[in-house]
Amino acid sequence: MRRTIGWLSVAVVLSACAAPSGQSPAAPAIQPPSQVQPQTPQLTEWDRVLAAAKQEGKVTVIGLEGDATRESLTVPFEQKYGITVEYLSESGPGVPPRISNERAANQYLWDIYVLGTTTALAALIPSGALDPIDSAMILPEVTEGRNWRGGGIEYLDPQKRLIVMTPFQRGTIFINPTLVRPDEIKSYRDLLDPKWKGRMIMNDPRRAGPGLATFTFFYFHPDLGPEFIRALATQDITIMSNFIQEADFIGQGRNPILIGTADAIVEQRMSQGIPIAIVDPRQLKEGSDVSPANGALGLFNRAPHPNAAKVYINWLLGKDGQTGFAKASGYVSSRVDVPTDHAAPWRVPLPNSIKTYTIEAVQAREKVVELLQEVFGPS
Repeated sequence: MRRTIGWLSVAVVLSACAAPSGQSPAAPAIQPPSQVQPQTPQLTEWDRVLAAAKQEGKVTVIGLEGDATRESLTVPFEQKYGITVEYLSESGPGVPPRISNERAANQYLWDIYVLGTTTALAALIPSGALDPIDSAMILPEVTEGRNWRGGGIEYLDPQKRLIVMTPFQRGTIFINPTLVRPDEIKSYRDLLDPKWKGRMIMNDPRRAGPGLATFTFFYFHPDLGPEFIRALATQDITIMSNFIQEADFIGQGRNPILIGTADAIVEQRMSQGIPIAIVDPRQLKEGSDVSPANGALGLFNRAPHPNAAKVYINWLLGKDGQTGFAKASGYVSSRVDVPTDHAAPWRVPLPNSIKTYTIEAVQAREKVVELLQEVFGPS
């Protein structure tokens, strides 16, 4: 009896485990191994801008005259990104009429401005030709304040349309050392010596440029001022407006002294062994002014290549761009990680130096120009 019950129990259990009639036994469920789908790297803003810039294929730049500067602002960028740089060498005063005439014909040809502050503050910004440039900055090495002297990029207007890249002590007096002893001029008042009458040249101070910056410095200096400018005007100085010709006249010995010109051109000639020198501002009683010279950066309104312009701005404000530009121009970059061994020690700003590139200085230049036109005649 016990055996019968045992076999019946086994049968019941087997029957309960059997599949329903007409169906195969269910196979145990096997979970397939999880398949991880490859993730497409998310494009960053920089990736998108760079791709669009390469589609545009070109960036247009208005910059300083001089072979070394031109090369520093074109070749390295082209080699790095494969984007062509169309570069126009121009003096500061020539930019506003060019831009005005082009835009009157509905032509918007230029992306980037790399020249002086006066032209931009006095003409380009008031005419609406420049856009805020801070929105074009993308790369952390550009936007991080710790990479810049003073803790951040220096803008010259509240709307951030103009950047100062290279504030440094500026050369103001240039000589032919075969005609003038380097230590012969220890004060600007030494230029009033009768022996220099009719023998000096100067960059036209009645128009934007290094000549005007130099005479603005004279105007504001407490030991010089309008009285000195009037006295200097009696020295029959030849007025010129071409940086290269000014430097060449001194190097060729046509004139022994040049007042106010583009430092980069003079230093280029010096590197070629031409007899021209910059009077060390530290030996001058009154020193010299602090200025970025042609080291201001702007973004033109309605830039024809907006993405390439952004790439160019981030490149130029980066360590590599600033190193090349500073070395070629002889300037000192505002970036703390850019070497300064290429520049003369006197380039480091002297204490309490007068700044001739601020909005306040530019706004006062109307009075300066009025005085200059009075003593030197209309431009």
